[in-house]
Amino acid sequence: MLIKLTGGAVYDPASGIDGVKQDIYIQDGRVVNKPVGDFKVDKEYDLNGKIVMSGAIDMHTHIGGGKGNIARTLLPEDHRQDPVHRTDICRSGCGHAMPSTFVTGYRYAEMGYTAGFEPAVLPVNARQAHMEMADIPILDKGGYVLLGSDDYLLRMLTAKKDQKAINDYVAFTMQAAKAIGVKVVNPGGINAFKFNQRKLDLDEQNSHYGVTPREILQVLATAIKELGVSHPLHVHGCNLGVPGNMDTTLNTIQGIGGLPMHLTHIQFHSYGTEGDFKFSSGAAQIAEAVNKNKNITIDVGQILFGQTVTASGDNMRQHANYKHASPNKWVTMDIECDAGCGVVPFKYKDQNFVNALQWAIGLETFLLVDDPWRIFLTTDHPNGAPFTSYPHLIRLLMDRSFRNDVLATIHPEAQKMTTLASIDREYSLQEIAIMTRAGAARLIGLQDRGGLSAGNWADITVYTDNADRQKMFEKPDYVFKDGELVVVDGKVVHTKWGTTHVVKPDYDLSVEKDLQAYFDRFLTMKLGNFKISDDEITEDGRGSLTVHPLKGDVA
Repeated sequence: MLIKLTGGAVYDPASGIDGVKQDIYIQDGRVVNKPVGDFKVDKEYDLNGKIVMSGAIDMHTHIGGGKGNIARTLLPEDHRQDPVHRTDICRSGCGHAMPSTFVTGYRYAEMGYTAGFEPAVLPVNARQAHMEMADIPILDKGGYVLLGSDDYLLRMLTAKKDQKAINDYVAFTMQAAKAIGVKVVNPGGINAFKFNQRKLDLDEQNSHYGVTPREILQVLATAIKELGVSHPLHVHGCNLGVPGNMDTTLNTIQGIGGLPMHLTHIQFHSYGTEGDFKFSSGAAQIAEAVNKNKNITIDVGQILFGQTVTASGDNMRQHANYKHASPNKWVTMDIECDAGCGVVPFKYKDQNFVNALQWAIGLETFLLVDDPWRIFLTTDHPNGAPFTSYPHLIRLLMDRSFRNDVLATIHPEAQKMTTLASIDREYSLQEIAIMTRAGAARLIGLQDRGGLSAGNWADITVYTDNADRQKMFEKPDYVFKDGELVVVDGKVVHTKWGTTHVVKPDYDLSVEKDLQAYFDRFLTMKLGNFKISDDEITEDGRGSLTVHPLKGDVA
């Protein structure tokens, strides 16, 4: 079947196309060149006056794993009613801060998103995470496996194992957990919490293992580079949410020694200690460091006002925040020897000085980082805000007048502590397409997503141009997933299943001998059960497995 999308204004940064009116052809699920000679178009869509982009990609969103289910269990009131989608979707689930799996897929698709990546897959819980993501319709999925506080790695570092041994362990874990990247959360800190340490700075030793976060970051970032994994080490740094942590972030950037590194939800790591409240913005210093260090990429983790729930493997920081829980209930738990989990409901308030300044810090960061290919639009769903708030965030970035109108309503002391009103920059449609499409695909290492050139899978979103960018991005006219029409006028009209994206770096099989003994002695799961087979990803017919090449491989 040949489909033609006629006359839309195409924004395709991957191909260098910036608002050019052109036709797009789709056949067998992929974008194709215009056929030569006589040809018959089976279905044509007139997109004159419309804006066309590839399907959006959320490169950091908590959509799979135990923490999400804990959040749903902890907050039944969040699922009793859905103020936005009150009818048919709620029959299969609902929820605002942490919606059910089906609703997650529907709401993402209804905003023009066609892929989402879970940034914290615990190796010991990876099977459950993949099963949950497999229940999310329409979206492609993938996960970053969580290392850096796992007992086995810390034992290797204490024993001074060489880099090759570390590489083999990382590659084994990525294959076992079916991951496309590696994530570090508070490196060494989750483990240190189990030995009653309540903080762990970049060069502070884990009291049990004598290993510092800096050492952990260096060996893991080196492993990712040497294994040829496209996505850089994905880092949730030390001291999240702590006033003065911008110094830790700046030291982390310098201390990685030029290795590729992605700093996630950096808004939460960009705080100074100036002013009467001893809390200030470090966004300018962080943005300057990012601009200078081309090896660094970031996503923002923007907070937006309203009710949400914070869900993180960083049980050290979540335990520190439980007194701020709203409503007043929380969970902090240990998970085997891998990591931890903390779930704390939270309501961000525009008249709270700290919350208001957090809001401004995130926007400052977006607007002060020069290169849209190295900064990505996230709210760290659900930690800063639910992903459904993305259209509002896009309007804040694209509309200075609207941004300043909102700024004028927040806590007056926070207004005095931010330079936001003086920043003239407004994001363009092309820059939004980079941040949410082409740049995200490049960062993750997706070979055939995030663009509209021939050969790419036909993940395509069509919008009606609207000066109110929030309304525009809330309700696309059409969304195509793998060439199939799934959304019309902002509503799902067809459900299908996406693929799971992974990489498979090679490793020396002898690593499994030591791991076998370790599992038998210390863990409740057997090594054979720890490893997820390819068939398990696809056995229920929901989706497929897409293996992407490593750097240096021939695609």
